[in-house]
Amino acid sequence: MKKKIIVGLAAYAVVFSLGGIYVLNTIGDATAELDNLVQLHQVEILREHYLLEIRRVQYDLILKDTRHARDFDTAVKHAVNMRAVVDACFSCHHEEPVLERIRELRAQTKSYQESLSRVLTIRANPARLVEEKDAAFHTGEELIAQVGQMITLTGTRLEEATRESLKEMRNTRFALFALVAIAPLLSAALGYFFISSLTSPVKVLLRSTRRLKAGDLDHRVAQLQDEFGELATAFNEMAESLKEQIHKMQRAEQMAVVGKLAAGLAHEIKNPLAGIKVAMNVLGDEEYLSAEDKEVARKVGVEISRLELLMRSFLEFARPPKPKMESVDINSLLDSALTFYSGSGRRLATGVPAIEIVKELGTLPRTGADPMQLHQVFLNLVINAVDAMPDGGTLSVRTAFDAEDRVIQVEIADTGHGIDPKHAASIFQPFFTTKPKGTGLGLPICSQLIEQHGGTIAVTENPGGGTCFRIGLPQQTVKEGVAA
Repeated sequence: MKKKIIVGLAAYAVVFSLGGIYVLNTIGDATAELDNLVQLHQVEILREHYLLEIRRVQYDLILKDTRHARDFDTAVKHAVNMRAVVDACFSCHHEEPVLERIRELRAQTKSYQESLSRVLTIRANPARLVEEKDAAFHTGEELIAQVGQMITLTGTRLEEATRESLKEMRNTRFALFALVAIAPLLSAALGYFFISSLTSPVKVLLRSTRRLKAGDLDHRVAQLQDEFGELATAFNEMAESLKEQIHKMQRAEQMAVVGKLAAGLAHEIKNPLAGIKVAMNVLGDEEYLSAEDKEVARKVGVEISRLELLMRSFLEFARPPKPKMESVDINSLLDSALTFYSGSGRRLATGVPAIEIVKELGTLPRTGADPMQLHQVFLNLVINAVDAMPDGGTLSVRTAFDAEDRVIQVEIADTGHGIDPKHAASIFQPFFTTKPKGTGLGLPICSQLIEQHGGTIAVTENPGGGTCFRIGLPQQTVKEGVAA
């Protein structure tokens, strides 16, 4: 998000810098154009003034020798003014074609002025006076015609240039108005974009927080962008951790209940149960009982043994003993569990077909653990794997060591019927079982023992079919019986 804001503000600054440069250039061009127009109009006025002076001198010439004739000084003054006006044109024009035309006008003006001088100074020869007067008059008329033609032509061009300049100024004005109008709109759009980019993810996180507060522990924030993506990831991790903590609290509450129940059952049932078991064993040895009655007594004894096993499981789950840490070899414990299972005759007793055992044991460092508890965990998982393959199959045991995280990894997989996905989240919950005669405490006890070692246990589908239990145990060193 920070990058977007920086890029947006940079683009905003560039746009308005370019707009400012455009405005300054436009104002400069408009000012230069106005100066040029003013100068052209001044030139036009000067031409009209020149024409007016020529006509004034021509009028003085016409009135000469009449009762309305001007005095000599006035006529001379008008002629001098005419020459001064044409000389002034040189201060405004600099292009060579224009300068050449002005030189011609000045030469004609000088010739006209000289003719006027002769007309004004000749006194004795009337015929020559008339001739000079006619020549001066024709020269003046030619000047008037040329200047008038020039004024007409340049006036038309000046009018077109003026209209074009005014049009450009209007367009410039519209452009400036557009910039002035667009500036707040662009600022508002940019502000809206930034605000939306900030508030939208915040709203998503707020809604997610409310759902989490309402008890929806499975809700997760959808993937967000930029820094909010990191915040969403942290939120999801927090939700997952909170869910795990709540489940642990629920398990702790269940353990507390089971502990009280186990203590009560042990107190109320243990002694009567032992008495009943002894009585049934004695009764089963009586010779006067029929074979059918002895079988009943034997079955009662078996069920009593099953109840005693259940009571011990209750006590182990409710009050698990603290692990007695020793330096152990995980591979050796697994071999011991597999050997115990193979030599126990369990497969023959349950009628299970041959099961192939595949071991892929990696090189593992020794670690601190309670060998009896881990042996119990491994044996329980092996027995469950075999029970899941009533028609035979493959039992795979793999170990590896993650040197980076210093974690010993253990996998026990089978190719049996697998676990229903809807039950996967419940198999580590107390009293949950899919076996007809199961207590639902085997896997919860395994999970509890692994957690006491600071490890993790999880169940996934086996790629080859069946179930795979994965155990992660942190490598620990043992000093004087204490794991470090």
